[in-house]
Amino acid sequence: MARFIGKRMRGNLKEAPREWMEAPAAISALKKFKAPKFDQTVNVCILLGLDTSSEQSIRGSVALPKGIGKTKRVIAFCQSDVAPRATEAGAVKAGGEELVAEVEKGWLDFDVAVASPDMMRVVSRLGKVLGPKGLMPSPKAGTVTTNVPEAVREYSAGKVEYRSDKAGNVHAVIGKMSFPEQSLVENLEHFIHAIEKARPSNAKGQYVRKIVVSGAMTPSVQVKYSPVVAAAAE
Repeated sequence: MARFIGKRMRGNLKEAPREWMEAPAAISALKKFKAPKFDQTVNVCILLGLDTSSEQSIRGSVALPKGIGKTKRVIAFCQSDVAPRATEAGAVKAGGEELVAEVEKGWLDFDVAVASPDMMRVVSRLGKVLGPKGLMPSPKAGTVTTNVPEAVREYSAGKVEYRSDKAGNVHAVIGKMSFPEQSLVENLEHFIHAIEKARPSNAKGQYVRKIVVSGAMTPSVQVKYSPVVAAAAE
């Protein structure tokens, strides 16, 4: 059975640019599509030249300069003397053994979990609970850190985590369609630069192969990759 495509999407597909565009032009084109009634999330997808057959991958996190228009519920596994500061920074809950026990019993009303390194021995008990949901604190993702309050503050404001998939793609949210164009451009270029910096030392050949941006309900727009522009964001 053919997939139904609505009238709005058919019209947007006809208007979608086919050429590669610099970041400002790509964002401008994206905002010209006929939109639904809600404020769409704006996404970026970057195809990387990774040797996925040898398990070559990247993973990390980045705080975008203009945020993503969404707050996250963060918990913090930390010592009792740090817990009040983590709560002040925005953590919905903060603590040690007692918080681990609460999560073990099934409480999962949060989006991100951060932890101090000295708590990981205790938090490791939650591997089977948090691992499958992508919530386990990890040094690579920046959620295991000695500065728990700062991590809570960044993730509460919408810090973006990224991880390459089996095809070498990296997906991330870079804001909302209601953002000013320049804010989306800054977030996009900042994210591209973060991905550049995360290049594995053993990656060979062309690293960034394709970049597209899209709204939750729009066609994608191809972004012209420019290392010079990305470097300027440093």
